[in-house]
Amino acid sequence: MKRKIAAGFLLCSALFLTACGQANDTVPSSGSSAVESSRSSSADTEAYHKIDAEEAKKMMEAGGVTVVDVRTAEEYAGAHIEGAILLPVETIGEEQPEELPDPDAAILVYCRTGKRSKAASEQLVALGYQNINDFGGIVDWPYETVSEEA
Repeated sequence: MKRKIAAGFLLCSALFLTACGQANDTVPSSGSSAVESSRSSSADTEAYHKIDAEEAKKMMEAGGVTVVDVRTAEEYAGAHIEGAILLPVETIGEEQPEELPDPDAAILVYCRTGKRSKAASEQLVALGYQNINDFGGIVDWPYETVSEEA
């Protein structure tokens, strides 16, 4: 399982880096697979958005978003954003998680410091999600959190 996650992460990283290295208006003219590859990379870049806590808070207040905490269950129990769904990054596999049934939904992703949220966001984009907003870590979240009582 760890190998599959690692392979998926490497593939996502390679796609992300490739997309960042190409100009959006430069599409190879020979071969349909090159054109499809370029469009796919561009779509992946458009599906992932890095935002800050303030923008995430505004989106939450406006409604219509799903907030996803990709930390461990223990971290989530200690403190999390109210209404956040727990989906540990290591549980994101090769199929869309049942907790996130709509690949077109606006999804806000966070972890502790931002490292896992970026990896999870890339994995979700690779699974076909179209509106992933990574707002980093809860350590930078200046707003209220809740905890589960033992």
